[in-house]
Amino acid sequence: MPDAEAALAVFIDFENLALGFQGRRERFDIVRVLERLVEKGKIVAKKAYADWSRFKEYTGPLHEAAIELIEIPKRSQTGKNSADIRLCVDAMDLAFSKEHIDTFVIVSGDSDFSPLVSKLKENGKHVIGLGMVESTSDLLRDNCDEFIYYEDLGKAASPPPLPPHLSENKRKAFALLLDSMLALRRENKETLWSSMVKDTMKRKKPSFNEAYHGYRTFSELLLDAQKEGLLELEIDPRSGTYVVTRFGSEMAAAAAPHRPTKRRRSRSRGGRRSVVANSTSDTVARSADQRPNDDTNESSTASAHERSESASED
Repeated sequence: MPDAEAALAVFIDFENLALGFQGRRERFDIVRVLERLVEKGKIVAKKAYADWSRFKEYTGPLHEAAIELIEIPKRSQTGKNSADIRLCVDAMDLAFSKEHIDTFVIVSGDSDFSPLVSKLKENGKHVIGLGMVESTSDLLRDNCDEFIYYEDLGKAASPPPLPPHLSENKRKAFALLLDSMLALRRENKETLWSSMVKDTMKRKKPSFNEAYHGYRTFSELLLDAQKEGLLELEIDPRSGTYVVTRFGSEMAAAAAPHRPTKRRRSRSRGGRRSVVANSTSDTVARSADQRPNDDTNESSTASAHERSESASED
């Protein structure tokens, strides 16, 4: 049966991310981060910490992504703020008060969060780190259960091309279907239950509804995708539900003809063994044929010797 859906809490140390983007033309894209994290499970809490007076251009996109912006004013005396402490307090509060949250995502590369990661793991939580390559501490990276580099987001394998005769409505449904199954493969899911696939599609696009695309049930959508050659299905004997066995490039690899190189090699060895065996049997046969001749020669020699002895006696 499919595994239980993970519940994620995301904590963003935005000032650390801003350090990583200094000197770059590109801007931080929160959509890329969330698209990757929804593949891990359901995001139930999202908070970002910074002195937002310094990052006004980012408040709009973060607010549209339903991220709670925690304002931490900069302290003029030390040049620092208390964002790190506030993030740690909120994370530990959720860890103890919300037992259903089993996965914590720390979006930062600051090594100061390493004790927080250790304490969360001590309390049985799965910790994922996400940060920039240049601004991520090795201590934090190695202490997390998983770590994702921001630069690697969007580099995943693209879904296979769709048949050109499909309508635009079906193309959207099948594109989301294939993208969701690729996401499950990235999470090392070997058995793709139909319910698991649909849950992933709903997380990636909450407005998804198979009825909008012309299907009464999700099973009809899967059967139509199989008819178009996009995937292969089988029915689980215990639950009676559909399971996706192969899709995309997996089907092409399974359909590729197998070259029996080893078989030809084994046949050639067998042929050589048969030649040796035949030559050996011929040698044995020849030696067997020679044995009677040797006996005949010995008997003729003996009779000639007897005749010579009788002649000498006469």
